[in-house]
Amino acid sequence: MKLKFATLDVFTSTRFAGNPLGVVFDADGVDSATMQAIAREIGHPETVFVLKPEAGGTARVRIFTPGTELPFAGHPTVGTALVLALKRGAGNAVVLEEKIGPVQCRVTPEGDDRGRASFVIPALPKQAGTPASRDAIAAALGLSVGDIGFDGQEPSKWSAGNAFTFVPLRGIDAVRRCRIEDAQWAAAFEAGGSTNAFVFCRETLDQAHSFHARMFAPKFGVREDPATGSAAAAFAGFCAGTLKLGDGAHRFVIEQGFEMGRPSLIELGVTMRGGSLASATVGGGAIVVTEGQIEA
Repeated sequence: MKLKFATLDVFTSTRFAGNPLGVVFDADGVDSATMQAIAREIGHPETVFVLKPEAGGTARVRIFTPGTELPFAGHPTVGTALVLALKRGAGNAVVLEEKIGPVQCRVTPEGDDRGRASFVIPALPKQAGTPASRDAIAAALGLSVGDIGFDGQEPSKWSAGNAFTFVPLRGIDAVRRCRIEDAQWAAAFEAGGSTNAFVFCRETLDQAHSFHARMFAPKFGVREDPATGSAAAAFAGFCAGTLKLGDGAHRFVIEQGFEMGRPSLIELGVTMRGGSLASATVGGGAIVVTEGQIEA
């Protein structure tokens, strides 16, 4: 069975930057094991399989890392929405049926091979339990305990479909020094429920941006991710809960992937109402890199 596919770089307007994504079209006849094998073969942080819709959306999608299937992910949502508009005539309003539920997307093409897309996060973030101790987290990231924390912020766990331990660090130097210590990882990020690690600081490379970040997900087969939209979705909970935001709309730009040579910019929109998070959006640019066929 020959399947058409495309690859994109997401959360960037420049090829060979951002977060790479595979999108395989017309995959209704492909079983789960083959999808996982194709995702492993393509080797990008995520590969999306586009299926016929079941609930009135534009398309049903399944999302795989090289190691597992995800119920929801951000850069696959942005990239798939855009490529369906560019290559399949899906229009500016795209609804992707993901395992977490329908995800509403807005697309703005900018030519035949690039554009911008954003989505409304399908579930408001919820706290995902108590994080491990600062000692355990520091050991798992190759840091000292003194590297953790700024402005009184402590590690916290949030989920908007995928769970993350958010680790505030004192500056870019600490972010750059992070490394996965495999022997210490489970004690920091698997106890009390599996999470990925999202480290961030307020110091940024561009003063117009809000946060500088990295994300590690070794249990998903992704040692480091260049740009993580599902983390940004969950991060909306951190912003709403800790930054003392007033009612109305707020915009944050997250730098990620710079340490990997894959600079990415994730745009997070947060709307507060009555002192609580009412809604959030995640978006950015994307560009098509390759098109072709794969034998399944």
